[in-house]
Formats: sequence, structure tokens, C-alpha cells
Amino acid sequence: MPELMDRITVSPEQCGGRPCIRGMRIRVIDVLDLFAAGLSADQILEEMPDLEADDLKAALQYASRKLDHPVIAA
Repeated sequence: MPELMDRITVSPEQCGGRPCIRGMRIRVIDVLDLFAAGLSADQILEEMPDLEADDLKAALQYASRKLDHPVIAA
């Protein structure tokens, strides 16, 4: 699903270079924090009407890919 990852943008001039959703000032971490607080996808979409369901999927996929990295032991 490379098109989902296209929804995540990173710009040094926006939100301190943190990953955002589609160039908006909604950071990936903001979406993840709402999920962690127990909100459902529908509740997040109600809270943030500029987001789309695929934006939420993209945020989760982005986090998953960032956490799934090999650790090389010396």
C-alpha cells in the first residue's frame, strides 16, 4: 500500500519536521495519541473532520514501519 504512505508528509518548515498527515498540521503522533487514549477511528474522524479513514490507516502503518527495524548487535 505505497499510496497510504504518500499521505504522510515531512517538511522541516512544518511542525518541526515531524511527520504530518497530507501536509496539514495534524501530526502522526496526534492520531496515535488519540488511538492510545481509547478513541475509535470513527471518534477520531469526528474530532478531526479534515481527516479521512485512509489517513488513520497511514498513520498506523507509518508507526508500524518505523518500529519494525532490525537491531544489529555488535
